[in-house]
Amino acid sequence: MQFEEFSGQVQNLARLPSQGETMRAVAAVLETLGERLHGNQAETLAAQLPAAIGAYLRLAKRKEDYDLDEFFRRVAEREGAGVDLPGAVHHARVVIHVLQQAVSPGEIRDVLAQLPENWTALFEAGPEGEFVAGDK
Repeated sequence: MQFEEFSGQVQNLARLPSQGETMRAVAAVLETLGERLHGNQAETLAAQLPAAIGAYLRLAKRKEDYDLDEFFRRVAEREGAGVDLPGAVHHARVVIHVLQQAVSPGEIRDVLAQLPENWTALFEAGPEGEFVAGDK
């Protein structure tokens, strides 16, 4: 998947009005996910993405364990003003959905192997509809 296709799908599914807001959402989700992945997992995931998208996974300076609610809180904080927690949850769902289309199923399995079981709900939720785990 090319950069334009990845960002275009995120922008369309998240209903974001600009490329800047789209890339803020992508950056917030992927950098936060990159913090949660240990070893070289963020790097191997990034290698399957367009360079400009994968770069966000590589930005994570620290590696930490935290729960799904904290993930969403950090995404909202990174996105900044104008994005509340429900908005950040929606953006995370969209970015993860597009991410799964862009990389191999084996890579997603490797990512999920590092995350607590309840994170599976984020990867299975899709961009629309109900989402319970971590949703506030």
